[in-house]
Amino acid sequence: MDEALWALVTDVVRRVQQAVEKRQAPAIVILDGHRRLVLSDYDYLRDQDAALAFEARAAEHARTLDVRHFAFAVPQVVVSDEPGSYAARAVSNHPLRPGEQETIVWTGFDRANGVYFGVAPFSRRPSGRPVFDEPTTLDVPLRAEDRMPGVRLLRALTAS
Repeated sequence: MDEALWALVTDVVRRVQQAVEKRQAPAIVILDGHRRLVLSDYDYLRDQDAALAFEARAAEHARTLDVRHFAFAVPQVVVSDEPGSYAARAVSNHPLRPGEQETIVWTGFDRANGVYFGVAPFSRRPSGRPVFDEPTTLDVPLRAEDRMPGVRLLRALTAS
């Protein structure tokens, strides 16, 4: 991953971390083209219609900016059902179940080098204050499904 995209990824993850510290859970995307634009949506995790609408709006902006890179991040709860298989759900105030991990899931796109997926896990102190790990790139084969944050945006930008 080139430095410009990594800078966007760490920026978007930092912004989501700051929101999580305030007990908020927005989806945030940074679009980098002939100018930079940051968009956020607090309804993204409510349902698939809200997620689709936000990614469609982001794609419209991305086209007008002639986007070279984007970084998209959202906090989610990830669970590993079996080795190499992961599912995600919206964050909530309910306690985590066995095998669940709060994380910021991110997607990064670079027009020249492709797409990257990653996570920035976090845990909570007994007070509820989050403690964040650094973002990492997932180095496992992924099947990018529409429910993954940023994938509909990616498909809208790369469709012929």
